[in-house]
Amino acid sequence: MLIRIVKMSFKPEKITEFIANFEDKKQHIRNSSGCRLLEMYRDKNQPNVFFTYSHWDSEEDLENYRNSELFKDIWAKTKVMFNDKPLAWSLDKVASLT
Repeated sequence: MLIRIVKMSFKPEKITEFIANFEDKKQHIRNSSGCRLLEMYRDKNQPNVFFTYSHWDSEEDLENYRNSELFKDIWAKTKVMFNDKPLAWSLDKVASLT
């Protein structure tokens, strides 16, 4: 399993638009082949900073999503709203306690 975290910082006037687009597309992202979990978080101290957190069966599944028309459409709409460069991490889970 691959865990993907993406940090995005938005122009304040674009936050509502970003959230609406995420709400519209989130189920399509989650239904992408290999996607097992999709969550979005908002920074408590910087309300224009958001994180997506997703689980993928494999790196290939993530890459297939990133090369899909769905991602290209989402990215085209989202990237013009940024006020800083997005950051992304692909991670392997080392430990989990519940």
